[in-house]
Amino acid sequence: MNIRNIAIIAHVDHGKTTLVDGMLKQSMTLKKHQVIEERAMDTNVIERERGITILAKNTSILYKDTRINILDTPGHADFGGEVERIMNMVDGVLLVVDAFEGCMPQTRFVLKKALEAKVKPLVMINKVDREASRPIEVVDEVLELFIELGADEDQLEFPYVFGSGINGQASFSPIMKKDDNLQVLLDLIIKEVPCPNVDDSKPLQFQPSLLDYNDYVGRMGIGRIQSGKMKVGDMVDCIRMDGSVQPFRIQKLFGYLGLDKIEIEEAYAGDIVALSGLPDIYVGETVCTPGVYNPLPHILIGEPTVEMTFGTNTSPFSGLEGKFVTSSKIDDRLYKETQRDLALKVHRIGSSESWVVSGRGELHLGILIENMRREGFEFQVSKAKVIMKEVDGVLQEPFESVQVDTPTDTLGKVMELIGERHGQLISIDTYENQSRLNYEMPSRGLIGFMTEFLSATKGYGILNHTYLEYRKVESMNVGNRKLGVLVSVEEGISSAYSIGGMEERGTMFITPRIKVYEGMIVGECNREQDLAVNVTKEKQMTNTRSSTKDSTVVLKRPRKMSLEACLDYINDDELVEITPHSIRLRKQILNTNERKKYDSRRLKQNEDLNL
Repeated sequence: MNIRNIAIIAHVDHGKTTLVDGMLKQSMTLKKHQVIEERAMDTNVIERERGITILAKNTSILYKDTRINILDTPGHADFGGEVERIMNMVDGVLLVVDAFEGCMPQTRFVLKKALEAKVKPLVMINKVDREASRPIEVVDEVLELFIELGADEDQLEFPYVFGSGINGQASFSPIMKKDDNLQVLLDLIIKEVPCPNVDDSKPLQFQPSLLDYNDYVGRMGIGRIQSGKMKVGDMVDCIRMDGSVQPFRIQKLFGYLGLDKIEIEEAYAGDIVALSGLPDIYVGETVCTPGVYNPLPHILIGEPTVEMTFGTNTSPFSGLEGKFVTSSKIDDRLYKETQRDLALKVHRIGSSESWVVSGRGELHLGILIENMRREGFEFQVSKAKVIMKEVDGVLQEPFESVQVDTPTDTLGKVMELIGERHGQLISIDTYENQSRLNYEMPSRGLIGFMTEFLSATKGYGILNHTYLEYRKVESMNVGNRKLGVLVSVEEGISSAYSIGGMEERGTMFITPRIKVYEGMIVGECNREQDLAVNVTKEKQMTNTRSSTKDSTVVLKRPRKMSLEACLDYINDDELVEITPHSIRLRKQILNTNERKKYDSRRLKQNEDLNL
């Protein structure tokens, strides 16, 4: 059968997964009884909740006697590692670009990876039915991006179509007709994307680019057979990353068709399959014919840029809510994650119960934290920090390319906020009541910025960013919270009487009748210094009648903090305590007197450094 292997790449929310839905429906691949859900490829619970793709996934459709293997990839910058490692599985990419937003930061990143891999690019200008769409202008923007990224002459002659993924339409004209469907796009894929340049007669070469897990067969490696063929029961060798060789027998082979994973007996060069048989098979290793050792090049993944410290929960409430609380359980879970996610690095700090976990961004680490919380883990994490490195004796830090879309009436406030975080304005464009700003700024400046940004733009602002490069550190004072916090000095249950008395001193994070402990952060102070408060104090009861009846206490609504908001909010001396049922903010040093002594010593050290 003819085969085409193609990846769909785009910036986040430009319509990749919705387009795959339409291709599955119109290719007649699905069985009659199958009903496809919206965003069918987003199988992870968090993916469906947030409307983003986190893990690259593959499917295939049958169209005109051709099997089209499709890889749906993430669009968020933090999961760019998923895009990098699947490029050796495909011969072409379909770049999807929003007809209104045009080329965004992640569009640049994914296209750059495709051009470096020398695969055939196709372009779809999506959402042409969107109000204020500008498809012709966006085509010019895409061409300019190709030129800017150094595309060769063949790549510059990219074929393109216009379409609406949600309506299942594609056309060579930007004006959609009622009878348009995705046949134009599918025909273009068959015509333009080359067949895999492979040979069945050569010795076997197979390299896993993705990993999957099944309770019955264990870990499975997913990749394209580069040469030769494989059959269930065959003995093969696995060339490890360190050069060692591990023989094993192929226990199961799986192919993909529509929404189904199909067990097969034999697979040939050019097809994308999943195999099991080696319990610890790893991305980038080479499975080959026994005795014929010709390893494929290792898959290179960009280094992490952000790190957090994970640790066992040390608060007074430790072990009350979590199912997995010990260091051994957390260590096993983090190790398991590194086996699936190449972009994640974990390093245990000596013999302590703490780990430095490094990833591609706050969202990357935030998704791991959320998954662990839902699985029943209880632990604590520190503030995210960028990973700095020394090059030729010069300390360097990662910089990001940042694109901001904001209403014009909030433009001044946004520019002020980004300027405070050492952002350098590159360009500014205004479209009617909307402005687009492009900045280059330290990655540190983005940590904790989103909450301030959304407040300044009243929720209408959109911020996108992608890693740029390492540059010399300009200033160490970037991205810290300005205001102090209200910290509990007692363990007990919060009362409405105490909270009512604290409201004039700041914004509360808790409601009455909540368990608190010494060192737990219960609110934000309206001054720069932290303030120790007692929120457990009850009103003194006496047997003396009052001449006036007490009025009912009416409390302000507390600020609700999501996991991401908490991770953004904390400073270097604070932690987020995470359990399956609660997310709490706390100080690293819980005892009030010890914390004051530590703060005094640190203040004196800073004064001495300034002198």
